[in-house]
Amino acid sequence: MVEISTSILSIQEGKEAESFFQLEAAKTDYFHIDVMDGKFVEKNTYEKMLNNAFYIKRISNLPLDVHLMVEEVKSTIDDFLVVEPNIITFHLEACKNKEEVYEIINHIKESNCKVGIAIKPNTKIEEIYEFLPYIHMCLIMTVEPGKGGQAFLTDMLDKIETLKKYAEKQNLELDIEVDGGINLKTAPEVKKAGANVLVSGTAIVMANDFKVIINELKH
Repeated sequence: MVEISTSILSIQEGKEAESFFQLEAAKTDYFHIDVMDGKFVEKNTYEKMLNNAFYIKRISNLPLDVHLMVEEVKSTIDDFLVVEPNIITFHLEACKNKEEVYEIINHIKESNCKVGIAIKPNTKIEEIYEFLPYIHMCLIMTVEPGKGGQAFLTDMLDKIETLKKYAEKQNLELDIEVDGGINLKTAPEVKKAGANVLVSGTAIVMANDFKVIINELKH
């Protein structure tokens, strides 16, 4: 059975508290916090996500899955470490060189937090191979980051499958998370390809019953 990380990006303003309680009751495994800076991606959700993360931390024991879509990775990590996330995922494309990637990995780990690296649809999967032994999760974007409600890019299924085979061959303990356009139609395909953590926002938040949709996505 896979785990579900519910993106809180599409939650209606003014209904946050009610939605967070309902999502926890519906057995989501994580709250997915999409942090955008208006530079690395067009949208800016920085303040809103920081406020929401603090609020969730006060009312829930569920782990926070923080996905950074920002240029200033290090300072953002420090801002979000305060809410004690379970995992912080940053984008490979936001780093200038390999040294910086390793620096960020170590910084997150030293802060007693798991670390993930995300890659955009145009980034080749091979570019992340050398970092895999040092991280807990690889996040494969199945849409262009920064915009909610996009259609799933089916070409990414091969990328998920390739990563899964490589991780098994290298005997790596690695979560493969997939984010973008995940719904009841696309979930079976990404699970079959090898993903074990699915990020879903619109499909869950727009559903009549959070519990039913989360259960269906898991199974």
